[in-house]
Amino acid sequence: MKILNGSELAGFIKERQAHQIRAMEHKPGLLIIRDSSDPVIMKYVNLKIKYGQDIGANVEDFYAKNNTEIADKIKSANADPSVTGIIIQLPLTNKNNTEELCNLITPEKDVDGLGPQAKYDSATATAINWLLTGYDVNLTNSKIAIVGRGKLVGAPLYKMFTNSNYTVSLFHRGSDLTKLTEYDIIITATGVPSLISDDMIKPGAVVVDAGTASEDGVLKGDVADSVRARTDLAAITPTIGGIGSLTISCLFDHLIQGGVGPHA
Repeated sequence: MKILNGSELAGFIKERQAHQIRAMEHKPGLLIIRDSSDPVIMKYVNLKIKYGQDIGANVEDFYAKNNTEIADKIKSANADPSVTGIIIQLPLTNKNNTEELCNLITPEKDVDGLGPQAKYDSATATAINWLLTGYDVNLTNSKIAIVGRGKLVGAPLYKMFTNSNYTVSLFHRGSDLTKLTEYDIIITATGVPSLISDDMIKPGAVVVDAGTASEDGVLKGDVADSVRARTDLAAITPTIGGIGSLTISCLFDHLIQGGVGPHA
């Protein structure tokens, strides 16, 4: 069984990005806005801060007490030439205005690709595409199932794959997931621990687990441990080092592209 190691691919991308930034007149600047210190949120914030430090980018972590502070920070950052990219670390504690807040980010600085006019595709969706392509997974002749319709992964990935004319179906956590046995590639991103059980996946399938949740202080994916214990799958992402690191690489790729533009 092949392990889809996103960290390995990210390592090569990271080296290239460090060279790019060293050649730039102005270091690109990333602003991360969050309204929570939840362990899952902080894990990804800290990974982005560390990644930025490693390649020479400037990263600011801003904690907002409420959605008004988030909106004000976005507006000031939109007008700040030293800020090349802005991301809202989702999910927000108050989810009511998530879409409205994401839409405030100017399209050229929307490096997560969440707004309707964003210059870039979704970073996580792009990372999944990079991962499967990098490991020569045949998308053209496969039946693909995406579990989860979220703004970060499911919805943009479904759009990306549909535009590429792949055979793809979109499920949500309330769907009849026993039908997943009909699919060659299963990509899940619901944030529901162990939602995808062993009996939902056929032998020879490719499984990408992009879901993350905190359960009793431990980070969990959507895929049950019994699935990872199988030896008859074609490929699966590891518990750690699957999609997360490659998503960060993609996000900083967008940041560097934005940094080159204004000073070219």
